[in-house]
Amino acid sequence: MIKAGIVGGTGYTGVELLRLLATHPGVELAVITSRSEAGKAVADMFPNLRGRVSLPFSAPDSESLQACDVVFFATPNGTAMGMVPELLDAGVRVIDLAADFRLKDPALWQQWYGMAHTCPGLLAEAVYGLPEMNREALQQARLVACPGCYPTAVQLGFLPLLEQGLVDAGRLIADVKSGVSGAGRKAATGFLLAECSESLKAYAVAGHRHMPEIKQGLAVASGSAIGLVFVPHLAPMIRGIHATLYAILQETETDLQAVFEQRFAAEAFVDVMPFGSHPETRSVRGANVCRIALHRPPDSNMIVILSVIDNLVKGAAGQAVQNMNLMFGLKETSGLEAIALLP
Repeated sequence: MIKAGIVGGTGYTGVELLRLLATHPGVELAVITSRSEAGKAVADMFPNLRGRVSLPFSAPDSESLQACDVVFFATPNGTAMGMVPELLDAGVRVIDLAADFRLKDPALWQQWYGMAHTCPGLLAEAVYGLPEMNREALQQARLVACPGCYPTAVQLGFLPLLEQGLVDAGRLIADVKSGVSGAGRKAATGFLLAECSESLKAYAVAGHRHMPEIKQGLAVASGSAIGLVFVPHLAPMIRGIHATLYAILQETETDLQAVFEQRFAAEAFVDVMPFGSHPETRSVRGANVCRIALHRPPDSNMIVILSVIDNLVKGAAGQAVQNMNLMFGLKETSGLEAIALLP
């Protein structure tokens, strides 16, 4: 059994990790940390875990974490990089769900996250945890940087087109809506029910922290620099991301549906729907799945891609577990085969 620790077990991604790992056939939950809730039973805070998780929260402790095989960081940006070097030196594998190791350029990290990186020497080693792009590298990784939720939906949608040079990489548009849980578990006026229910708004139009991460990943797929307009929106729902992606075709004769179906044929967690479908966020709620559908506006050289995920699962905790499965040679779908919740 893999002994797993979670640093930061009280946020939305932390409790989602607990939900998935509690029934994972190859995992033993060993440590769940929270400075503010140390000593409190996990199931007292999250009653859905009663009978599944008997551990209490504990204060972060190097000794207990170093006894784990893998440690997940479900912490605010900037936390993991202070602890990761010591864990790696102790032979522990690390999966960071925050942004500490996603960007390869430490200056770019400081620009977007407002703090200096404390271990820039590890950025080159960290494997970007999008299995559909980096499966082989993940199997050998010590340190994995889980992608953000927006970058997961956007990159999976554009990936087949850029890999084959079918679209203009300099003129991509991503119009993306996210549920409120994407902002994290915190008390903030803008995320109160009365503030965000029955409303839709764009935010960070001038620049979102996920922009450089998306461009970095798409540039690898394309082999060239990326031009991207990325506009995130806050939608009046708890879970889910819906990405509407636009690209200009280089030529219009290729069977794009076949391109997507062939690219993702072996991917357990990417569902290419019939051409002209309209995937819904509710169809992936609670599941580690990205559903994709293609559309061609009439009399146009544009392709429109619809991509939906659950931001807390394929966009965070589920993808982290998928990465863990690859790192430890387990079946990639282990612990992740649950069907989405409807209604």
